[in-house]
Amino acid sequence: MTDTRPATRFPDQKPGTSGLRKKVPVFRQPGYVESFVQAIFDTVEGRDGATLVVGGDGRFFNREAIQVILKMAAANGFSRILVGQGGLLSTPAASCVIRARGAVGGVILSASHNPGGPEGDFGIKFNGRNGGPAPESFTEAVFARTTSLDTYRILDVPDVDLDRTGETRLGEVVVDVIDPVADYAALMETLVDFEAIAALFRGGFRMRFDAMSAVTGPYATAILEGRLGAPAGTVVNAVPLPDFGGHHPDPNPIHAADLMALMTGPDAPDFGAASDGDGDRNMIVAPHLFVTPSDSLAILAANAHLAPGYRDGIAGLARSMPTSRAADRVAAALGVPAYETPTGWKFFGNLLDAGRITICGEESAGTGSDHVREKDGLWAVLLWLNILAATGKRADAVVRDHWATFGRDYYARHDYEELDTAAAEGLMRHLRDRLATLPGTRLGSLTVATADDFAYTDPVDGSVTARQGIRIAFAEDARAVFRLSGTGTSGATLRLYVERFDRTRHDGDTKAVLAPVVEAARALGEIVARTGRAEPSIVT
Repeated sequence: MTDTRPATRFPDQKPGTSGLRKKVPVFRQPGYVESFVQAIFDTVEGRDGATLVVGGDGRFFNREAIQVILKMAAANGFSRILVGQGGLLSTPAASCVIRARGAVGGVILSASHNPGGPEGDFGIKFNGRNGGPAPESFTEAVFARTTSLDTYRILDVPDVDLDRTGETRLGEVVVDVIDPVADYAALMETLVDFEAIAALFRGGFRMRFDAMSAVTGPYATAILEGRLGAPAGTVVNAVPLPDFGGHHPDPNPIHAADLMALMTGPDAPDFGAASDGDGDRNMIVAPHLFVTPSDSLAILAANAHLAPGYRDGIAGLARSMPTSRAADRVAAALGVPAYETPTGWKFFGNLLDAGRITICGEESAGTGSDHVREKDGLWAVLLWLNILAATGKRADAVVRDHWATFGRDYYARHDYEELDTAAAEGLMRHLRDRLATLPGTRLGSLTVATADDFAYTDPVDGSVTARQGIRIAFAEDARAVFRLSGTGTSGATLRLYVERFDRTRHDGDTKAVLAPVVEAARALGEIVARTGRAEPSIVT
């Protein structure tokens, strides 16, 4: 029943910060999925007799890839495989199931917030025993294995019925098709006050949650409308679709334009939120006020004690380097450590496992805590609702009260997408070559105070991760960060992050406040000359 078949070696299977991401036609090449998955399984320690979790965000090619993975897992020593009904598991839910069921790890199929469809993006990544993304040592070993792989193992059996929950067998291996929401919803109920939130809805509280035709739809519907009693229709675009209904499932003001129009309109609900393709990102919108992910992280941390799961306080905070310093100010006020890590959720894993932090987040709409080892979009929304229920305040008042206490970090991200890779890398080299000479440089009304290429030494295991982005700090309490993104599938994406702190001015226009920082950064990076782009592709 087990076939050992010749494997094709593909030179482009080096995983990035979020696993292997390529266009769907690349993954559909004969043997492409098989070779990469066999390399993963060959690298997993302790797989014999172990439990494996499998699921994805429902994008195009999700079901087909899952059938291959199930048959290969059954041929590679696993004894039990848990797969989400319909092939669905949000990324945070997959982390939850891995941890709750004692699995050796999980194969997660997603390209997160990237577009789906036959010509869209697809991805495969492995999460380890702690439920978090595999460390670099693992992904490097997987890539090395892809370069020497000769064969792969697979069962020659019919497909598994993914739409019916319950156990079946592939050879001697048990495949359990599970309710993808159950474990996750049970965990949420231990963290936030469901009764207080339900009372909020009973009192007439109005909310709009845009699931963007992606995987969080079933979770939000089951929890918000099912368990918490939000009116039917609170969750929109709730059915996961292979092409996300034509949406770009990235929760930001550009791609969630309908939600933004509603929340800034004359009949705005009390609260608005959205989630992305695989459920790990979130967008928070108060009436007539977009809440930046950096501010959301800081506000959640400052108010987490209002929720049952965090009543004893938090051990510490962590943010990715490009995320604004708003969370640092909260950590200082709480008297807890604040850590600055490279971009990539895996860098929070050691800090979480060591108990050094409780809450963490990234400017790219990812927020999470020690309940799982992934960012968690719906968790962030539920914690916001808990805060609103506990304080009795409107969401916009919560934000403005936060600024009054801590000051405001004006913030924006400028993305230059699908750049010529050589040009983008040349721009970064140009900046690195100038770092030593930049302090003291005057650019308009700003003066460079410090400049460096961010490197991170993990305080838990001592590992060093270098060349993570150029940081330019200005004497006027402003900052610019240049970084090449690793989440795209074509060309290069240059991300320019700009921020400026103001203790007293809280209602300024973000674009106007940041304009001097943007101009200084563009001049330093010679962005127009080196990329040919006069303006970014998108500003969020």
